[in-house]
Amino acid sequence: MDVRLVAATLLLGLMMAGSVFAADCPAASKQADNPFFQEWTAPFGIPPFDSIEPKHFEPAFEEGIAQVKREIQGIAESNDPPTFQNCVEALDQVGAMLDKVRPVFFQLLSAHTNEELQAIAERVLPKLVALEDDTLLNAALFKKLEVVHNARANLSLEPDQLRLLEETYKRFVRGGAKLDSEGQARLRELNKELSLLGLQFGNNLLKETTGFKLVVDKKGDLAGLPQSMVDEAAQAATRAGHEGKWLFTLDAPVLWPFLQSAENRELRRKMLQAYEMRGNNGNEFDNNKNVARQVVLRTEKAKLLGYPTWAHFRLEERMAKTPEDVFGLLDKVWKPALEIARAEMAEMQAIIDREKRDFKLEAWDWRYYAEIVRKEKYSIEESELRPYFELKNVLEGSLELLKRLYDVTFVVIDDVPLYHPEARAMEVRDGDGKHLGVFIYDYHPRPSKRGGAWCGSYRGAQVRNGVETRPIMVNVGNFTKPTQTEPALLSVDEAETLFHELGHGIHGLMNRVRYAGLGGVPRDFVELPSQIMENWVLKPEVLSFYARHFKTGEAIPVELVEKIQKARQFNQGFATVEYVAASYLDMKWHLFTGGEKFEVEKFEKETLAELGLMKEILPRYRSTYFNHTFGPGGGYSAGYYSYMWSEVLDSDAFAAFEEKGLFDKETATKFRKEILERGGSEDAAVMYRNFRGRDPVVEPLLKKRGLLK
Repeated sequence: MDVRLVAATLLLGLMMAGSVFAADCPAASKQADNPFFQEWTAPFGIPPFDSIEPKHFEPAFEEGIAQVKREIQGIAESNDPPTFQNCVEALDQVGAMLDKVRPVFFQLLSAHTNEELQAIAERVLPKLVALEDDTLLNAALFKKLEVVHNARANLSLEPDQLRLLEETYKRFVRGGAKLDSEGQARLRELNKELSLLGLQFGNNLLKETTGFKLVVDKKGDLAGLPQSMVDEAAQAATRAGHEGKWLFTLDAPVLWPFLQSAENRELRRKMLQAYEMRGNNGNEFDNNKNVARQVVLRTEKAKLLGYPTWAHFRLEERMAKTPEDVFGLLDKVWKPALEIARAEMAEMQAIIDREKRDFKLEAWDWRYYAEIVRKEKYSIEESELRPYFELKNVLEGSLELLKRLYDVTFVVIDDVPLYHPEARAMEVRDGDGKHLGVFIYDYHPRPSKRGGAWCGSYRGAQVRNGVETRPIMVNVGNFTKPTQTEPALLSVDEAETLFHELGHGIHGLMNRVRYAGLGGVPRDFVELPSQIMENWVLKPEVLSFYARHFKTGEAIPVELVEKIQKARQFNQGFATVEYVAASYLDMKWHLFTGGEKFEVEKFEKETLAELGLMKEILPRYRSTYFNHTFGPGGGYSAGYYSYMWSEVLDSDAFAAFEEKGLFDKETATKFRKEILERGGSEDAAVMYRNFRGRDPVVEPLLKKRGLLK
């Protein structure tokens, strides 16, 4: 969280989603049937999804782009002396029409896509990139901005105004404003090609993921699988025209439980190898050339802007300022995690040997035998827990937690248009009953939705012309679906993911910045509000008010809670190693300095071998399906480490709650005021110190993951 908006890097920093949705649309009379040219009348400004069609997007984008150009021209060509108000503040206000159409389009492109939307994206994306370049490379505009920036010491600016000025100026410089004409021309070419490569990468990955189907025709091959999973697979097979058989996909709620439960080792191998070979099959959806090209172009762009590598360029804007800072953290956890993972592997190999099975543990065996170890060591297995984690109850539990911490309530909104029948909406109200925003959620996989889970927004927080606009946030997931006989029963990982994404959502909902350009925070800080939520999920005090058996309504037994707590650090060697391996891989790609030729698979293999990654564990993401770093927007390029950096913050921050009480109002209020409401109005390190009273320490993270000896 990302906030994980698919078009993140395309958004002009000075045109952040968050402008009011009433746009100045001179062409409205010609677009009477286009919802984007009309006032939206649904409650709280929710987009009229029931009347938005693909054909409406391009005219709205065209008008939005034209509107920005007019507004930018007006600022740049004004004869008035440049001031904070008529230059910096005015820049923050441009693009109301784009703020209306862009979030709707790019959220649909991720959550409910089709070939028509993908084709529109390929046509629109270069125009948006060109618009960003036109703005950031506008010489007259930058000259005015520079005048204001140079005079900043003599201006009577409030702290957030000074920060907006600094951040806006920095965006222009990093966007190429100081390059010569030749350099700017090349930068435009790089930005255009990179944007299209990211879009193509994501489309290829979606097609590779949805294109795989494992059809099982022998009932005996289903041994070990939960009955609910077998029932869903039968329904999926029937829908696909395979009556009487069972169909399995690479959707997360299918893949991971399959690998955890299926006794048939050959089928486990087929499933995991299909997953790890996505984008690497030498077909029309192969991503190898795409990855190589992105790395080369990113390196060229970084050098053009005066940085030795893409990693150095990206990290300048993060809490971790240098690659050395990143590796300093990753190195602290890698060696102890690898030692623990080797011990975990030895336990599983002992079970294989005990069963007199003639094979060595492989990657497709890990989750299956880990579940056996968990059952033997802690007398607990995933299927025993799921009945107490019904999706409806988990969601209610997460909302109850927010109520106890921040005194906010979520009220269901009925009869509003949403983009898919499975999506739902709620109004979020503060303790005094005041409207905070709207929360939309959409939790189950479908072919039109990309994998993973993310938080986005249809509108951000902003004050414009004295009027406050409140956010419309959305959480999208790919959680276990209900069957004909059972509701959606989540794994513990899925429950934690739900809490995680809601943490992103409440961060956006509580944002109190008045300038859209200060709505964002550094990538390695943005996961703090989400990851801290995960710390409450399995606390007995929290389980007591949401973990109830879906059939009997009985609270989760105390003895089962005790088992969960004892098993809390189970398999953490594996989890840490697979994550850190992917983080190293991401960083190594983006320390490329150019010159030498490379093959993606060879580079990846050599990098992981040098790291010492054991062959029984795959990196969480291999290069050809590393959507975080090579997908649309590339938001986590040279930044996948951010989850662990933020985990240092969230572990240390949660320790403050443990010291004073899990629902301590004083601590929660301070976290809200100093972290959740501040957006990017202050330096992230300063915000954390204001909350905690000191810099974060790494020990709580190491303790939580069981890495402290």
